[in-house]
Amino acid sequence: MDLSYSDEEKAFRAEVRAFLEEKLPKEMSDKIRKGEELGKDGQEQWHAILNAQGWLAPNWPKKFGGAEWNAVQRHIFEEEAAAAYAPRIVPFGLSMLAPVLQKFGSQEQNDYWLPRILSGEDWWCQGYSEPGAGSDLASLKTEAVLNDEGTHYIVNGQKTWTTLGQHANMIFCLVRTDKTVKQQEGISFLLIDMDTPGVEVRPIILLDGTHEVNEVWFSDVKVPVENLVGKENEGWTYAKYLLTHERTNIAGVGFSQAGLTAVKRIAKAEMSGGKPLMQNPHFAARVAQVEIDLMAMSTTNLRIVSKAAAGAAPGVESSMLKVKGTIIRQEINDLARRAAGAYAMPFASEAIEGSNLALPDPLNAGPVAAQYFNNRKLSIFGGSNEIQRQIIAKTTMGGGA
Repeated sequence: MDLSYSDEEKAFRAEVRAFLEEKLPKEMSDKIRKGEELGKDGQEQWHAILNAQGWLAPNWPKKFGGAEWNAVQRHIFEEEAAAAYAPRIVPFGLSMLAPVLQKFGSQEQNDYWLPRILSGEDWWCQGYSEPGAGSDLASLKTEAVLNDEGTHYIVNGQKTWTTLGQHANMIFCLVRTDKTVKQQEGISFLLIDMDTPGVEVRPIILLDGTHEVNEVWFSDVKVPVENLVGKENEGWTYAKYLLTHERTNIAGVGFSQAGLTAVKRIAKAEMSGGKPLMQNPHFAARVAQVEIDLMAMSTTNLRIVSKAAAGAAPGVESSMLKVKGTIIRQEINDLARRAAGAYAMPFASEAIEGSNLALPDPLNAGPVAAQYFNNRKLSIFGGSNEIQRQIIAKTTMGGGA
């Protein structure tokens, strides 16, 4: 792989920078830089800005309304967006459900759902994990039974850790449609309207007081049979395909690059008259090591995205990228917390908003504690790193995936 950028790619980077300078609202980027909540309205505003530019779905084929960027273009955009403190687009509809529909969905499903994802008419969330089925997702128990007329499924069960489910009007779910076969063979993939009677969303409040995740309960929920994606009892195949895309996205190369830049900025500042932390050999060595790891992961990411762009779903490589990417992001979070020192102490969100008490200029250190604690989840969701290591071992050392 040629790692130097062509003239066309350099011109594309300049175009992206110009777009971000012109179209990214300053109040929005300031919120992201300070670690403040963007909220549903802010997310929808940025979604609409990108859609108007035709850049909302960079990995979608043009026939579905996407930008159809190549791997390098997507890598460049991710780098520039993170550096400019642009919001991260909610991935559930765009980057997770859409690839499944495009590969396994019917023509009618693609014609109906994909334009609604682009327009923002539907806000999707993911119904995978359950209280007894997280890393061992195949043991899920949420059940869907086809009615006698064959027109509807009746869904009963519970999903948990449903990110931003309080904003969603649609949820894509893995459900059990056959309990007589091996666990992986009795799962189907359903699209469920959250406004259907019997759907209840209960908030899970995190330690920092934020409402990011939820429980979703289903009690005799009627789902039209037309909302079954692909074939009944083949949902596990679709789920694995979706998870490869999710794991690649979790790596967050652009966010790690922006985070590393922030670490260097904080560590080079003088704290209370003392020497900058970057002059400490041990700390400087840790920064250098994570920078080397990030450069290597960036190259790996380009290879994997190139493979996906060629029409193949990333395989074991996505597990490798997920493991390494989450380790790097957590290491960067830890370095930022150490570099900020006392400024990294957690502050109540009410005290932060509208003040600079927790954001001493030029350090902007206030968000680092919240990011450190929140990003502990990265090595768990999308399939825990322990499970990913098992997949890597089985695939590369024999025994099958």
